[in-house]
Amino acid sequence: MSRRVNEIGQPIGDDVPGWSAKKTPPHAPTEGSYCRVEPLTSQHTTALYEAFNTGRNEGLWTYMPVGPFETLGAFEKWMDTACKSEDPLFYAIVDRAADRAVGFASYLRIVPQYGVIEVGFIAFSPQLQKTPIATEAMYLMMRRVFNELGYRRYEWKCDALNAPSRRAAERFGFSYDGLFEQALIYKGRNRDTAWYSILDRDWPHLEQAYETWLDPKNFDAEGHQKRRLADLIVEMRKTA
Repeated sequence: MSRRVNEIGQPIGDDVPGWSAKKTPPHAPTEGSYCRVEPLTSQHTTALYEAFNTGRNEGLWTYMPVGPFETLGAFEKWMDTACKSEDPLFYAIVDRAADRAVGFASYLRIVPQYGVIEVGFIAFSPQLQKTPIATEAMYLMMRRVFNELGYRRYEWKCDALNAPSRRAAERFGFSYDGLFEQALIYKGRNRDTAWYSILDRDWPHLEQAYETWLDPKNFDAEGHQKRRLADLIVEMRKTA
C-alpha cells in the first residue's frame, strides 16, 4: 500500500473524512450483568474504604499516585477531591449482587478534539480482583468510549515496573506502544511509563471477544471460566 504524499513528495497522513470533536464522557452510569459503573460520589466512601481494607491488599497502592489511606478521614479527604474532578473523571465500580462499590477507575487525559482518552487510576479491591466484575467494568468503559462516544484511541499507561498492570493491559486487549523513560516523578520516585492502546479499528473484534467471555455459558457451575479472554481475543482477531 503506497503512502500519500504532498506536492513535493513528503509523506502525509491519511485524511479523516467527516471528523468532528467528540463529547466528553457523561456523568451517567453504564450497567452490565455483574456490575454497574457509575459516577463516583461521597456515598461510595464507606463501602470503598471497607473494600480496600478487607482481605489481602498488600501492594494495592504501590504504583498509584495516591494512597495508602491509613484512616477513613484521609480517604474521605481524597474522595472529596476525586468526586469533584472532571479530568480524571472518576467512576465507582459497583457489584450488582451486593449493591456495593468495590473499586474505582477513571477516564483521564480526555482530548475530545482528537478522540483520544485514557483509562487510569484503577483501584480494584481484593473482592474485585480476578473476577468477572473487574473484566466487565473495563469492557463497559471501553464500550462507552468507542460505541457511545466514537473516540479513536483508548490508552492505558502504567509504571513500567508494575508487572500486574502490564499483564492486565495485555489481557484486556491493549497493544504495547513503547516506553517513555523518566516520564514522571511520584511519591518521590522515578517512573518510566509503559504505554498501551486500543484503536477504534481494533474494537469490533475485541467487543466480540468480551461478549463471548462474559456470556454466562462461558462459566461452569463453580464460576470458573471455560475459555480465556486472551485466547478469544486472538481468535476474534484472526477472523476479523
